[in-house]
Amino acid sequence: MTTHANPPLRPEAAAGRITAGTTVTISRTFTAAEVTQFGDLTRDYNPVHYEPRFCATKGFDAPICHGLLVGSMICEPGGQWAWLASEMSFRFLRPVYVGDTVTCEVTVTEVDARCFARAEATFTNQHGDKVLTGRLAGMLPHGTDRQVLQTLVDEGDPTNPLA
Repeated sequence: MTTHANPPLRPEAAAGRITAGTTVTISRTFTAAEVTQFGDLTRDYNPVHYEPRFCATKGFDAPICHGLLVGSMICEPGGQWAWLASEMSFRFLRPVYVGDTVTCEVTVTEVDARCFARAEATFTNQHGDKVLTGRLAGMLPHGTDRQVLQTLVDEGDPTNPLA
C-alpha cells in the first residue's frame, strides 16, 4: 500500500492491514512561523535557526529548520496508525531551509506476531536531495486497541482532523 499527502490511515490500522512493505509518502513545506513555534516549544534557540550571520559561519546559505521539526514528519503516519513509538533515530544529512518542501517516505520493514513494528524513513527535498533518514519502532494497535480504534473510525474519528 502506498498513500500520498495527509493519508486517512486509521482504517488500515484498525483492520490490522499495516504489514511489512506498507509504504506511506507525505510532503510538507516548512515556514518561518513553524521554525519559530518549534523553537519556542522546544526552547531550542540555537542561532543556526534564526541568525543569517551565524549560519554563514557554519556554511549554510540561510537559517535552517530544526532537524527534529523535519524528523517529526514521521509522526503523521505514526499518529494516523495509532502507532505507540518506543524508539526513534535520525541521521541528518543536509540542511532544510524555510520554504523547502520535504517528502517523507515511511516503509514498514517488519511487524511481528505481537504487532511490534519497525520502519525506515527517507526524507528528500524538492530537488531530490536526501536530507534525513530515520528509523522507528513500536507497537501497532492490536486486540482491544484495534477494536476501540475501529469504533473511533466508525464514529467519524472525532479526535482526528485529518480523517
